[in-house]
Amino acid sequence: MRISAASDAALIGAVAGEDVARFTADWLKLAGRRPAEHAPIGVAVSGGADSLALLLLARAAFPGVVAAATVDHGLRAESAEEAAFVGAVCARIGVLHTCLPPRPGMLDGGNLQDRARAMRYRCLADWAATAGAPWVAVAHQQDDVAETFLLRARRGAGVGGLAAMLPVRPLGAGGVQLVRPLLGWSRARLADLVARAGIESVEDPSNRHPRFDRARMRGLLAQTSELPPARLALAAGNLRDAEDAVAWAADRAWADRVRLDGVQVTLDPADLPRELRRRLVARALCAVGGAADPRGSALDRLIAAVDAGRVATLAGVVVRPGARWRFSPAPPHRSP
Repeated sequence: MRISAASDAALIGAVAGEDVARFTADWLKLAGRRPAEHAPIGVAVSGGADSLALLLLARAAFPGVVAAATVDHGLRAESAEEAAFVGAVCARIGVLHTCLPPRPGMLDGGNLQDRARAMRYRCLADWAATAGAPWVAVAHQQDDVAETFLLRARRGAGVGGLAAMLPVRPLGAGGVQLVRPLLGWSRARLADLVARAGIESVEDPSNRHPRFDRARMRGLLAQTSELPPARLALAAGNLRDAEDAVAWAADRAWADRVRLDGVQVTLDPADLPRELRRRLVARALCAVGGAADPRGSALDRLIAAVDAGRVATLAGVVVRPGARWRFSPAPPHRSP
C-alpha cells in the first residue's frame, strides 16, 4: 500500500469527469439532496480499492463536505498501519479522517465476523451522529451483490435472502442513514479509478483465502464467464423489487387479518399464500415474544403443527389453532 509522489492536486484530479457526474447522479438518487457544511457525507474507508474509490469519488463530487472514518478492529497486526495509510490519503486530498478503535466487549462471544461487522456499524453510526453527518456511505459494489446472491442461493434462501442489499437503510437509532452509492459500479471500474490516482490499496488476505465462503464465490466468478456479476446483480435487483412487493402485501395482510389484544395476537390464516402466512406468523411471534425474527425450518414446523390442529410453541410463544390462530406468551417453566 502506497501513494504516488504526484502532487496533491494531481491526486485529487485523477477522478474523471464522467465518473464524478455518474457518482453525483447515483448519490442524489439515493440521498435526495447534496451534502452541506452542516450535513457532510461520512465515508467508511478500510483502505481497500473499493472504499478508496468511494472516498475519491465523494471528494471529487462534493469537495469540502466529506469526512472519512476507518474502524480498526485490532484483529490483524497490520490494521493500525492500514488505518494510518488511509489517514495519509485523506490528508493528501483534504478530507478529515478519524480512526475508530474497538470498544471493550464489542467483539466478545458469538461468530467473530458477525461481531466485527456489528461493531463496525455501531462505531460508524456513533461517529456520524457526533460529526453531524446524516449519512455513512459504504463501498459495497456490483460484484459484492453477485457474490452474496450466489452465497445465499447455495444455502437455499428465499426471496428476501436473494434480494440485493438495500441501497439505503437506517444505521442505528440516531437517524443516520447507511448509503450504498456504488451498487451499480463494478469492482474492476473502481480498481482502475484508484490505480489512475496512483494509489496502491490495501489487500485483505481473507479476500483470497479459500476457507472463507465469499472468497470461494469470488474465485468461482473469476473462473467462468457463465456467471457474469452484472447479470447476477440484475437478478438480485429484480428480487429486491419482488421482496418490496411481498413486504407491501404482508403489511396490508397484517392490518386486515391480525388483532392485538394486550399480550395476545390473533391471526386469520385462511387462504393466505404460503409466504404471506410465514411472514405474518413470524411477525406475530415477535409481537408477543419480543424475540428476534424467527425463520427457517423451526417456523415451518410450527406452522405445519398448527395447520394440523395442534398447539405449538416457539420462541417463548404458544400458538393455538382454530379459525383464528391465537398467539400468547408461553407459561414459565416450573422448577422441578
